[in-house]
Amino acid sequence: MAIAISVESPLQDAVRVMVAELNAYMMPLTPREFQFQLTVEQMAEPTVTVLIARDADGRAVGMASLKDHGGGLGEVKRMYTMPEVRGQRVGSLLLRRIEALAREKGLNRLVLETGEAPGFEPAWRVYERGGFKVCGAVLDYPDSGYSRFYEKNLIR
Repeated sequence: MAIAISVESPLQDAVRVMVAELNAYMMPLTPREFQFQLTVEQMAEPTVTVLIARDADGRAVGMASLKDHGGGLGEVKRMYTMPEVRGQRVGSLLLRRIEALAREKGLNRLVLETGEAPGFEPAWRVYERGGFKVCGAVLDYPDSGYSRFYEKNLIR
């Protein structure tokens, strides 16, 4: 399957649909107070860059965001692929593009927070195949037991 990935505004219907589907998937897996979701409006802030994966027909089939925290630190946020393309490595392609974008921006470390409950295994596989390593709590996230944290050093 041919996939094109580009920087796009999150303020579009296709992104709103993916955000709603991602939120609906995560809601039953983790208590609400331990979910740290960016809204579409927060994804449009200047410190966040949104990548959209589109299939050969131009349909949005995945998304990922990079939040620049300054000081060389970036955070992977809002990774999602549509159910019909899962298993086709769209998530891996998005993660590689996030890493390339982080390098272009001069970031030297990427971190992310994801769920620690059953149901998050596909995300763990994507991150681990992408070279991310489990680490302790990052940024201002609580070490609640409901989150799993990953990091990747970009300095070679």
